[in-house]
Amino acid sequence: MDKKKKRFYVRTLILAILVAAIGYTIYTTATKDEIPLLKVGAEAPDFSLVDLDGQTHRLSDYKGKGVMLNFWGTWCKPCKKEMPAINDQYKAFKDQGIEVISINQAQTVFEVENFISDFNLEFPVVIDKTKSVTRAYNVDKLPASVFIDPKGKVVRVYEGEMTSEMLAEFFSDIQP
Repeated sequence: MDKKKKRFYVRTLILAILVAAIGYTIYTTATKDEIPLLKVGAEAPDFSLVDLDGQTHRLSDYKGKGVMLNFWGTWCKPCKKEMPAINDQYKAFKDQGIEVISINQAQTVFEVENFISDFNLEFPVVIDKTKSVTRAYNVDKLPASVFIDPKGKVVRVYEGEMTSEMLAEFFSDIQP
């Protein structure tokens, strides 16, 4: 076989592989099912993350309390807008058995510390460096919040910015 024919077959094979790869990518993107956050009534997956003070937070350590997990990023405008409301409602409900664990999406300690300082946050803030908790909870959009009852069951899942009134209602639903 001469060089021209060989080169033609190799190029045709490469082109066919590229077309197949592009076709597969288009197909999977077009048929991708949106994975919802955890369903109401499901057992909340346990996790272990360390806050900025070096303290480990495990969801299982909060059994018997109502817990709100709030997934956020410093670059997320709705996250910034809802943080003061979360902080205020946390202060109002913390003595009634409500805990907030704020889960940042793999940003630097410097960025997160500045954010906490800007908003004077009083609840634990952890960084999900590997996004393992984010994946376990199927979080895709920020902000996202998961409300967990004292038995460890998911009571409510909310994607988007929350108001102070909404938070008061949601915290009441998970009070012990």
